Amino acid sequence: MVNRKMKFLLMMSSILTILGVSALAFAQDATAVEVARANASGWLGLAAGLGIALAAFGGALGQGRAAATALDGIARNPGASDKLFTPMILGLALIESLVIYALIISILLLGKF
Repeated sequence: MVNRKMKFLLMMSSILTILGVSALAFAQDATAVEVARANASGWLGLAAGLGIALAAFGGALGQGRAAATALDGIARNPGASDKLFTPMILGLALIESLVIYALIISILLLGKF
């Protein structure tokens, strides 16, 4: 019986401690919020710039490799140019759509300022 009472008291004191401390943790000054917002906007700009830079680099690398491989295949077998051309164009369009998607994400991040 004593063991149950001790567990209940320990549980209630833990809950009350958590509730009491959490109110202090969420209390902030208006200046602290403004400073945090200013810091976040700088990081968002950096994230947007790095995101589009990596997407452009990866897209250009992928398109270059896809075109080089397709041209190499056509050079080795000119009769297969019709079969290679359509998948190559489709692959290039999909690679470009990923870069455009990264551009849209970067624009949305810049809109968070």
